[in-house]
Amino acid sequence: MIFEKSSTRTRVSFEVAMWQLGGHALFLSNRDIQIGRGETIPDTARVLSRYLDGIMIRAYSHDDVKLLAKYADIPVINGLTDYTHPCQVLADLFTIQEKKKKLSGLKLAFIGDGKNNMANSLIFGCSKVGMDIAVASPEEFLPDKEVVNKAKADAVMNGSKIILTDDVFEAAKDADVLYTDVWTSMGQEEETEYRKKVFAGYQINQELLSVADENVIVMHCLPAHRGEEITEEVIEGEHSVVFDEAENRLHVQKAILSLVMG
Repeated sequence: MIFEKSSTRTRVSFEVAMWQLGGHALFLSNRDIQIGRGETIPDTARVLSRYLDGIMIRAYSHDDVKLLAKYADIPVINGLTDYTHPCQVLADLFTIQEKKKKLSGLKLAFIGDGKNNMANSLIFGCSKVGMDIAVASPEEFLPDKEVVNKAKADAVMNGSKIILTDDVFEAAKDADVLYTDVWTSMGQEEETEYRKKVFAGYQINQELLSVADENVIVMHCLPAHRGEEITEEVIEGEHSVVFDEAENRLHVQKAILSLVMG
């Protein structure tokens, strides 16, 4: 497991998953490998392929992960990049299926930074399973056209709608799922104060819940900044499935590991 970014859920869930499956997980930070000292990613991929049965990498650059996968002779699992967070969205969809007993025909509203990796992943994921997704974000932070265009073919095929708006109430209206993430992702710390001002109205709170479906579930990939993107009342409330969602990272990643390494 290669970690350029710190993690709680990704590291612990993958380590425990490997242990429960009878395997062993080796943790490597940037300080433990030579990429930071000039060794190329292709060379690293070739060497690790001689020692290991699989690589999970949590990185800043999506292109670096693609390059690692290109030169590795073993499975490479994307544990998070600046572009997507596929393990998380698989756990999210599993959780929605678990709670709602279906995916197709549901509506998910994402409230927050529409350009971040979770928004991208949810757009891709919902489009593949027939869920409508509405993203509410300030205009400058709405999803990139490249992401939306890439998801459109799946959306058309599966009967999904992709809705972009700067109005949180429009997005949340009749939603079956309300989802949010931190306003400031790792690597954006210098923008924290600006983002707090821009996203101030983009919070999941009781007022927003009132326009969603009465049986709405509330999700957050964690860590949560309570009082910013979500209120204490909501994350601890009866509609929250946040900690079931976090638990499901373990179960879904066991399935991923079994699929690619079993």
